[in-house]
Amino acid sequence: MRVRDRVVVITGASSGVGRICAERFAARGCAVVLAARRGAELERVARRCRRHRGARALAVPTDVTSAAAVDALARRALETYGRIDVWVNCAAVAAFGSVESVPPDIARRVLETDVLGCLHGARAALPAMRAQGRGTVINIASAVGVAPVPYNSAYVMAKSAVRALGGCLRQELLLSGHREVRVCTVLPASLDTPFFAAAANYSGRAVRPLPPVYRPERVARRVERLVRAPRREVSVGPAAGALRVLSVVLPAGTEWFLAHRMDRGHLSRTESAPDGAGNVLRPVPAAARHGGWHGATRTGLRRLTAVAAAAAAVATARALTARRAAGGR
Repeated sequence: MRVRDRVVVITGASSGVGRICAERFAARGCAVVLAARRGAELERVARRCRRHRGARALAVPTDVTSAAAVDALARRALETYGRIDVWVNCAAVAAFGSVESVPPDIARRVLETDVLGCLHGARAALPAMRAQGRGTVINIASAVGVAPVPYNSAYVMAKSAVRALGGCLRQELLLSGHREVRVCTVLPASLDTPFFAAAANYSGRAVRPLPPVYRPERVARRVERLVRAPRREVSVGPAAGALRVLSVVLPAGTEWFLAHRMDRGHLSRTESAPDGAGNVLRPVPAAARHGGWHGATRTGLRRLTAVAAAAAAVATARALTARRAAGGR
């Protein structure tokens, strides 16, 4: 089946990566079913999608923390278009701050949105895909699901769980004989989206993405390629790929590097920020594709930064090993 003939359900479709994926699939002639909490903004995205040569688009306001709401989303897609070929789990929120400073209800909601949202989506999509004999579930995780960072524990835990969920689902589908139903996990590095500005923040410091920052269109292109040629896991951006390797080869050095990088580059040392729940408990009004972090202007620095990160991690690991050896004499 060609990409343009497919029915694609996308959660988190009102902004950022989800919105760009929706418009990209619509431009390819797909029927798109859009889900997010903001009904008015979601309908605006659906109207933009319909401008692409009359593409079909359905907006279904949905809170992915509710299994019943996600089941209803799947039913609307099936009632309207008769099938579900692709399901993209993209809805996510985050809360910055130390483990002690983030309120428990905020941390719980992050986990409910980011983990249970993916679980509910998979449970809603898979019965239709099994019945059809084919389909693709794509879970948007993160590079921090492989290489943890400080001051964002609930999000990091969630993205690690999303990665694990993909492995569980792939094995269950293998054992049940549904080899044409595929589950893919996407691991992006920092993206130029509204994600950081909308996140909850209890760190006392302004949050900015950890360089290098990539354009979210890069993720959307990768998602489209996965529909044509599914893969288990894919990284987006050289930095994400480097972290996947380094976290296995040099785990201690990578943790040291990321801890200091996060403290110096992710949380501002000069700009403070008040505590706030951001969009974790309820949606915020603003919505956009990009976050104004100028991902496009940093293209030339991305590979250099990734290489520098790798070199720094290697050097740190060697120093730590030498220090331990000296201490053991």
